[in-house]
Amino acid sequence: MVDVVTLDRIIIRFAGDSGDGMQLTGDRFTAETAHQGNDLATLPSYPAEIRAPQGTVPGVSSFQIQFADHDISTPGDRPDVLVAMNPAALKAHLPDLADGGIIVVDAGEFTSRALTKAGYSSDPLTDGSLQGRAVVAPDLTALTVAAVADLGVTRKEATRSKNMFALGLVTWLYSRPTAPTEDYLTRRFAQQPAVRDANLAAFRAGHAFGETSELFAHRYEIAAAPMPPGVYRHINGNQAMAYGLMTGAHLAGLGLVCGTYPITPASDILHELARHKNHGVTTVQAEDEIAGVGVALGASFAGALGVTTTSGPGLALKTETINLAVMTELPLVVVDVQRAGPSTGLPTKTEQADLFAALVGRPGESPVPVLAPGTPAECFDVAVEACRIAVTYRTPVIVLSDGYLGNGAEPWQVPRVEDMAPIDPAFETEPNGVSASGAPRHLPYRRDPQTLARAWAVPGTPGLEHRIGGLEKSESGAISYDPDNHETMVRVRAAKIAGVPVADLTVDDPSGRADVLVLGWGSTAGPIRAGADLLRQGGHEVATAHLRHLNPLPANLAEVLERYDRVVVPELNLGQLALTLRAVFSARVTSLSQVRGMPLTAHDVADFVANLEMESDSSPHETSATGRTAA
Repeated sequence: MVDVVTLDRIIIRFAGDSGDGMQLTGDRFTAETAHQGNDLATLPSYPAEIRAPQGTVPGVSSFQIQFADHDISTPGDRPDVLVAMNPAALKAHLPDLADGGIIVVDAGEFTSRALTKAGYSSDPLTDGSLQGRAVVAPDLTALTVAAVADLGVTRKEATRSKNMFALGLVTWLYSRPTAPTEDYLTRRFAQQPAVRDANLAAFRAGHAFGETSELFAHRYEIAAAPMPPGVYRHINGNQAMAYGLMTGAHLAGLGLVCGTYPITPASDILHELARHKNHGVTTVQAEDEIAGVGVALGASFAGALGVTTTSGPGLALKTETINLAVMTELPLVVVDVQRAGPSTGLPTKTEQADLFAALVGRPGESPVPVLAPGTPAECFDVAVEACRIAVTYRTPVIVLSDGYLGNGAEPWQVPRVEDMAPIDPAFETEPNGVSASGAPRHLPYRRDPQTLARAWAVPGTPGLEHRIGGLEKSESGAISYDPDNHETMVRVRAAKIAGVPVADLTVDDPSGRADVLVLGWGSTAGPIRAGADLLRQGGHEVATAHLRHLNPLPANLAEVLERYDRVVVPELNLGQLALTLRAVFSARVTSLSQVRGMPLTAHDVADFVANLEMESDSSPHETSATGRTAA
């Protein structure tokens, strides 16, 4: 009988051709792991092409998951286990495998033709190049075909189930429950009995193969992680964003109208919202990005909550309508799930390079609130807050997620809507002013003295006829070219955004003696936290902080920056937040910049900070990761 070894954490990466079902395999293993109660974080990665050349390195799709018996914040740096479905997957991901790691491959795919397509001159399974790794190389293809032989499916149809055989094997190896996957396959393919039965048979055969093959010296267990009591589910960032938008609209008592155009990696928000028409959600898949945001803004004008989702190229196209929302002072939530650019760039890879576009990327004086979640689960909270700000302050709000957050998953404690504060749209129902003749009338730009938000009246409300639009207006809604009025309106709109309440920045400085602050925003939250843990384990004193609000910034940020001798700002861009901090606060900061289309790792952060500390005594200048001298 195989010995069972208890581990505190493990990192597994599934990799194969883009048609091998690696994303489904990873998703199902994630569901099993969530069911087991572990903390987890995932990193799906796939080619930009709909169907990249089969069997080639550029066509490899992968899914990485780290799960543990304690709190974790990233999908991990280097996998301990690599499941490679073909030679190309092995070649693409072998350099990342941890020393002494386990490799599970489908030996049936290591043919001469496949090796050549992957760029191998010899077979790595026999040439000794995998020495130092534990290699398990069953013929998964043949085993899967045999497992489904009695179901009457063709060989081609049978091989499509080999990812489920591999999943069954790894499910056994890491003592995961089988019920979640079996239930999913039964439901998912209920209308396709042959596909259902083939996948179930392959999954069960893979699990049994692990038990009986004697290829593994050990089987592994990872205990559940301690978590506060509550109802949990695993959720990715795009799902959390969709639920947050729906919840925000519900709290405001408004219908939610999503006008958008499908774009990677934001499309799944539209897909999720489209499933919930029974919750007052209307989705409009427009013909282009401009039409999508126009639908959303029109919905807000009509008294609903308009939202639109996009990525970098779409944000550029939506700019004119966002500017119109600034001028008309209507609520609008714009979710930008950032990807590597510019232009089409690397559409399936992650980046944080839209910060400048969100902060200042519009003509005219047109500030808007900008928020950024730091984890997939936090996408929910940020979406609710964005709805609250948009409705309360009558303004567009930009939310900066990214591909890493949108596609990545983690456990999420499902909140109780009853515990959330309602959002008051405060519609005008009675005239709020008088005309020159003394008759009651509606003044659309009369403002709340607390929020500076303008009066919002639903068109068609009797007696509240009014005019708004892109041309500058006076308080009455009449078009005004008066210079003094324009100066007043521009400054009031700016003051309104500056007055949006933002919580003070919280700093994690356990010792209280740190000289270095690592300050981030968005999806760098996990790598910064994990990198700080590594540094502290190595005896370094380091503090961390993370910005959720990018405009307006926390009121105590200046004091926080002044408190530390050195501030390091990790970003998936060429230093956009760092440059902003230098401009706004004259702060001396150092950029850790990376634009590889992949998230930062904990070691990226830890190594950079450690090297910076070593160089500080010998170098008169602070240098960024791109080699430029920091301001």
